[in-house]
Amino acid sequence: MLKGKSAIITGASRGIGKAIAIKFAKEGANIVINYRNNEEEALKVKEELEQLGVKTLIVKADISDLKQAENLIKQAKKEFGQVDILINNAGITKDNLIIRMKESEFDQVIKINLKGAFNCLKAVTPIMLKQRSGKIVNMSSVVGVIGNPGQVNYCASKAGLIGMTKSLAREIGVRGINVNAIAPGFIDTDMTRVLTEEQKKNILSQIPLNKFGNIEDIANTALFLASENSNYITGQVIHIDGGMAM
Repeated sequence: MLKGKSAIITGASRGIGKAIAIKFAKEGANIVINYRNNEEEALKVKEELEQLGVKTLIVKADISDLKQAENLIKQAKKEFGQVDILINNAGITKDNLIIRMKESEFDQVIKINLKGAFNCLKAVTPIMLKQRSGKIVNMSSVVGVIGNPGQVNYCASKAGLIGMTKSLAREIGVRGINVNAIAPGFIDTDMTRVLTEEQKKNILSQIPLNKFGNIEDIANTALFLASENSNYITGQVIHIDGGMAM
């Protein structure tokens, strides 16, 4: 489905980013693994992908810094000659009630989750415009749509990604570039495993399917949006949340 394509996946050393990288590699895509801190995990992902017979490139970059984001895109283009797919997946949380939230906690989340995505979009857009093709998927969140107590910073960043997705889709669609977003609900990852049983019970009561999703649910949708099967879809936010935000 993606044979011969090249895909950049930010935050690909673990969790959802890693699952997307593996899914894409199984479909024949060459993968650029971006990470910020954990080189050991990134190398493990690289080894796993290469066993699937695809080319891989590891690029350490803090995408909240424009120059590092530009270098990430530049290295990908140099290695593979083109950039067909960008998955803006990298993100962090710094949860706190607003009366206790430090300015730094707000700034850090916005800087990585929202500005980081902007930096990558700004760097990749000239390449895709010249190619007259490209698939961009921004990883938002259900809480960017419905909000969540204690996550003013995170919700703001994910809501911002939705606005960015729709704006860019209108801006560059004429050049054959698709820009969409995925809004995961509560997915079984490191972020949700720290929740208490009481918190999990409360969350499940709000989900019609009465269960958490898994990373494969997200990876499958990312694959669809990155493939030719989604050629007439742009500016959309695909909810994968068990019905939580319908």
